[in-house]
Amino acid sequence: MKRDFISLKDFSSQELLNLLSLAKQLKHNPRQTSDYLRGKSFALIFQKPSNRTRVSFETGIFQLGGNPIYLAPDDISLGKREPTADIAKTLSRYVDGIVARVFSHRDIVDLATCSTVPVINGLSDRSHPCQAMADMFTIQENFRSFSGLKLAYIGDGNNMTNSLLIASAKLGMSMAVATPMGYEANGDYVKAARECAAKTGAMITLTNSPQEAVLGANVVYTDTWVSMGQEEEAAKRLKDFAGYQVDEKLLSLADKNHIFMHCLPAHRGQEVSGPVIDGPRSVVFDEAENRLHMQKAIMVFLYTFKHS
Repeated sequence: MKRDFISLKDFSSQELLNLLSLAKQLKHNPRQTSDYLRGKSFALIFQKPSNRTRVSFETGIFQLGGNPIYLAPDDISLGKREPTADIAKTLSRYVDGIVARVFSHRDIVDLATCSTVPVINGLSDRSHPCQAMADMFTIQENFRSFSGLKLAYIGDGNNMTNSLLIASAKLGMSMAVATPMGYEANGDYVKAARECAAKTGAMITLTNSPQEAVLGANVVYTDTWVSMGQEEEAAKRLKDFAGYQVDEKLLSLADKNHIFMHCLPAHRGQEVSGPVIDGPRSVVFDEAENRLHMQKAIMVFLYTFKHS
């Protein structure tokens, strides 16, 4: 039996807390699992180029004693040169785990369905669970507890928004999402988040007002307005998102001890001003580092589950 890491909807609140605890252990005592994946190989399937995702996974696998195998877009064309099911079944005979960074969420689901080894979602158009959990870890490092906190997300209701909604709701942190009309978060994820929030005491708020979302927020988060693959929409998006930049004026409405987060890459002068992302309240590089520790925790968790 195996366990995949496709969406945070598939994990309980306690399992997410366990991942946070494990990531903390691995960050502060990295040698304790230095041979955890010794002799094991992981295939890294990348349809999209990457900085943080590729380097953090390759480094993490190496630090756990494993062997990362990077497969570029020209190496494996999911569903084109051969069916995704055949790729999953073949790789399952060679490697002990698969990490995939894809355009379509359908591809990651198909890989997980047909693979006999754990599959980790390194990013899809629907979900970015590794980043969201690294974000939760960063928030926990700054505030210790999620109870009573408010996360404000300003910008596009994208894969990042979806995963943050689920993570926040399951961990008991309220979240307010401010998007322009027509760029709202996925309805299925909003519904799932509200169902979780009803159990944990968190509040989920959707608005078109950045000011309403940021008011009193402990964490202010934004992401690029134009994601990879949306380049043809750039002009329209820049127009539609006018007024949604996270700048010092907007942050004056947040809690005085707030932190600013961005999953990167960032575009200074668009979704965030330079003084904010490069200022003292920004934790974006702590956040980037924590991708390494959280992803190591995810791999250890999945491998433990598989062999328990």
